[in-house]
Amino acid sequence: MSPLAQAQLANLLEPYFPAPDSLLLERLSTYLALLVKWNARTNLSAIREPEEIVRRHFGESLFTALHLPREGTLLDVGSGAGFPGLPIALACPGLAVTLTESQNKKAAFLREAVRALSVRVEVWSGRAETLPADRLFDMVTLRAVDRPEVALAHARARVRPGGLLARLTTAAEGANGTFRLPNSAQGVLVLEPSVFHVEHGS
Repeated sequence: MSPLAQAQLANLLEPYFPAPDSLLLERLSTYLALLVKWNARTNLSAIREPEEIVRRHFGESLFTALHLPREGTLLDVGSGAGFPGLPIALACPGLAVTLTESQNKKAAFLREAVRALSVRVEVWSGRAETLPADRLFDMVTLRAVDRPEVALAHARARVRPGGLLARLTTAAEGANGTFRLPNSAQGVLVLEPSVFHVEHGS
């Protein structure tokens, strides 16, 4: 059973993702219950309070979803407990989402979450750089990963020409493509078009 009612979820999500539908709330409720259960025995997330999980993990992930195309392919690099990729997949069923996670326990959680949520998401049990070299994506997301500079280079390499890199970070890098996260003093979403798109796009 979820530690929060769906009405509480909707209220907490309001600043990030207004008016989620009943199916999304039901799936997020299932996701929250599963995350709290697994987090009690393995360290999936340092954030353990359900309300804070909803705000920081679900909310910021869904805020990202609002700023992305709703169809195409998406790669979430270093997904951890599924953020931001899995909530994005729930909010945007037209996206084909792949989650990469090299830690076995976290990858096992992701597979269980995907099964429990009945969502079509691929879980790649390894780092993004171990994907076949020809696999490029319309969108790549990146949030709170180890060795961020290395991960950023691998993430950029997976964005197809004309695609988009979406980064949840704390360093604002100018007004263009930067959105301040709700309820955060420093957090921002940075949308970075691929170099090809910047140089040759209209």
